[in-house]
Amino acid sequence: MRGGPVPWIAASRGRGSWSMTGPVPGAYRPAGRALRMVFAVIGLLALVLGYVGFDRLLRAEPGSGYDLYDVVYYDIQLFVLGAEPLQDPGPYPWQLQVARFAAPLFTLLAVVEASRLLLAAEIRRLRARRARGHAVVCGDSQFAHMLADRLFSEGERVVVVRAEPFGPLEYRRRRYLGVTGDPTSPEVLRGAGLPHAHTVYACTDDDDRNHAIANAASRLIQDRRQPARVYVQVHDPEMCLSLQARRLGAAGSSRLRLDYFHVDDVAARALHRHHPLPTPTGRPVRILIAGQGSFRRAALVASARHWQLRQAEAPPGRPVPPLRVDLVAPDATVELELATARHPFLPAACQVRPYDLDLDGLVGSGMLRGGYDRLYVCAVDERNGLQLALDTPALWQRAESTVFVPVYRQAALAAAFHGDRRHDLLDEVHGRLQLYPVLTRACDAQLIAEDLTERLARQIHDKYLQSQAKAGVRRGSAPAMVDWARLPESLRRANRAHVQDIAAKLLSLGCVVAPRHGTTAGTADPGASRAIDDRIDELARLEHERWCRERRGEGWVYGEPRDDVRRRHPTLRPWDELPPDVQEMNRNEIRALPEVLSDAGFEMIRLTAEGADPTGPPAPPRQTGAAGESPRASGGASGEMIGG
Repeated sequence: MRGGPVPWIAASRGRGSWSMTGPVPGAYRPAGRALRMVFAVIGLLALVLGYVGFDRLLRAEPGSGYDLYDVVYYDIQLFVLGAEPLQDPGPYPWQLQVARFAAPLFTLLAVVEASRLLLAAEIRRLRARRARGHAVVCGDSQFAHMLADRLFSEGERVVVVRAEPFGPLEYRRRRYLGVTGDPTSPEVLRGAGLPHAHTVYACTDDDDRNHAIANAASRLIQDRRQPARVYVQVHDPEMCLSLQARRLGAAGSSRLRLDYFHVDDVAARALHRHHPLPTPTGRPVRILIAGQGSFRRAALVASARHWQLRQAEAPPGRPVPPLRVDLVAPDATVELELATARHPFLPAACQVRPYDLDLDGLVGSGMLRGGYDRLYVCAVDERNGLQLALDTPALWQRAESTVFVPVYRQAALAAAFHGDRRHDLLDEVHGRLQLYPVLTRACDAQLIAEDLTERLARQIHDKYLQSQAKAGVRRGSAPAMVDWARLPESLRRANRAHVQDIAAKLLSLGCVVAPRHGTTAGTADPGASRAIDDRIDELARLEHERWCRERRGEGWVYGEPRDDVRRRHPTLRPWDELPPDVQEMNRNEIRALPEVLSDAGFEMIRLTAEGADPTGPPAPPRQTGAAGESPRASGGASGEMIGG
């Protein structure tokens, strides 16, 4: 990976904004340009010295009768590897001696360059087909182009698949590989080296084509020990959540790491990563979210999650007060009810007050006099929201920090506002006005990779830390008692595998996962909870047995005390021999499953009537670790809920 900062996301002026005006890596190649300049100098030198040399040679021959055109003609002949005067023996003038070697050299270099240009498309096609360890980006959309540029700028090897042909200048400017064709065709994807890629992004403007790409990719990589991750863009946020639920319920049947993403969700998480909310200092932090645009829900949920994490990280005795959120829209009350029903953790992290006003009513209501630490203007028509932000000084005056205006088609205008010191074309009102380019910020491979599996695995680990803290276990006292960012990769794999095994647990319980809706009134299906309670010992036993298989597969053996270096673990033994407290930890892990799903916006639904047992005896756990990981990489919460 190339060192140094990425030009187009470099911070400008120390305030955390990103520059989007930097060149795409590869747009300027000094080595190639210098080499071409050398070729040109050689050709010009051969032409001039050849003319001077022939002129002197013919002058020295009495009665030659030559004229200017003869000299020029002989000079040009040098470049086709011959000239009539050179058929006679020398000596020749030194100028001609140099020219008769320089001219053929220039001709040879020109032939090589011409051949390279003629064969460039075929060479790129072969390179793409034989690529290894690369990312494949499928689609002609603006987001696909931006994502490919971003990946390449971060040092990734990228192969782009799209229906629109690539031009030679585009190849030269971007310098990544491209394949022209239908990205839903397995043959085209095979030509992009997809069987050996590490990540596949389906980013066309049509959801059905994106699903077709995922289907074709799964057939090409299903036999790999560590298959590529496949990320499918979905343009409807509600459909995206529904597909995530269905994938979560089927994850145990496939080792493929597949997830669906929406650009609003990724961009909202990116916003709080690069523009965190201020730390409360004597007063609650207040934000305002105004408008009915699609970014509204994503901004609310991301702000609540960001604040929830801050509350969890607060030192004992210094609790962080809830985030104060004012929600302004004609349907604010209904939107709050839906958001709270979908994400029941919201009331614990935020105090949200709805105001059923439109954007014009907001300006005239006097609400802006209260002062906010952050404002979001999320208009359905981004031009209207942008016009409001540009023409309403009260927004700038009352914002303690920044007014964010999410834009999709106005990324170039956002770049004009938020360039670096040399490329700031428009005034940002002392940094208080931020046009937030959603598509640009959503092109974050790291955040896209934090898919549903990753987020649920992190939530499981957070629940584990909370339960251990209540039991009096100190942070850092065990390998698992650390934040997710510092958790060893082996334990992260165990959490991901636990998520992947949710499908097997659901099958055993006769339950499915579905997005939460307002009809649930913020509570889980009681039938699903009773199903867990009825089978708690069986499920806990199966989980422990699965964890034991995973540990033994990685070389661990039973031993006391625990020794991570020698891979010895005191609870690596049959269920009946476990201490009661360890058995109870396993049961608590199973009981926490509905709450973990609830925090992510899902719920467990029991499909069958109580007392029915459509699946017969409990299904044995599938030995399918986290997709893209070892099939035995599984275990309890944080991989340490059993024997911590």
